[in-house]
Amino acid sequence: MRTTIGYLFLGSLSWAVFAVPIIPDNNFWLYQGDMAVGYKRNGLLSPDEHWPNGEVYYTIDEKFKPEHVAHIKLAMQIIQSVSCIQFLPAVEDTKNFVEIKVSLSGCWSNVGFLGGKQTLSLPDQGVDEGCFRLGTIQHELLHTLGFLHQQSSPDRDDYVQIAWENIQPDNISNFQKYNSSRVGNFGATYDYGSIMHYSVSAFKKSAGLDTIKPLQSLNGRRMGQRNRMSDADITRLNNMYKCNNQTEMPNVTAKAIEEKTDPPMETTQS
Repeated sequence: MRTTIGYLFLGSLSWAVFAVPIIPDNNFWLYQGDMAVGYKRNGLLSPDEHWPNGEVYYTIDEKFKPEHVAHIKLAMQIIQSVSCIQFLPAVEDTKNFVEIKVSLSGCWSNVGFLGGKQTLSLPDQGVDEGCFRLGTIQHELLHTLGFLHQQSSPDRDDYVQIAWENIQPDNISNFQKYNSSRVGNFGATYDYGSIMHYSVSAFKKSAGLDTIKPLQSLNGRRMGQRNRMSDADITRLNNMYKCNNQTEMPNVTAKAIEEKTDPPMETTQS
């Protein structure tokens, strides 16, 4: 299948993304590695891009094995347990839903509520391997809910320095900064420990190089962790969807993931 190369401008020139391939079947750009972004979409600050009433209807590809389905549903349960979000199975006449499907091209998701059918894509890997780690599934579900990557937030230059010279040339666009007219922090400060943050060496050219350098103390946090949502992630989600504030992971949920110590993904980063 031939890939079309084009240009995307969102909000302002600081949001320009160059030579990013369009996914030919649905006219979406695969931006920053795992976000399929429509070229006519508005900013995620808009309530129109939030799922109505916090209800996300979904289908799960029948090609997934039962253990994969259980892992996807556990990730959903974790998000539900700390917010007012509800993941609900789509039925035959459901018009707006996310199709969680088996992918041959890694893990990625449409961002925010689009209306109609949209996609969250996961590879057919072993449970807790690669993109099928519990934290990575949560990461992609948060994209579906409207989250973007933390290290590209408008205020990131106060918190991190991007080592452009250490980034793989084909992945420079993954480190573009968002425009403040399009995205917001929803009451949460910049968070090195966010499940939406890249690791210090994401998309590095070679071993031993860092691509993101913190400008402040990490205070024990690990950039690029894919174990669980941080307190700031939970605050941001609850504020985005106007939930009652919930800022701690319930014990029943924490127990399910407390032993997971997955290392951050480095060469490729969701």
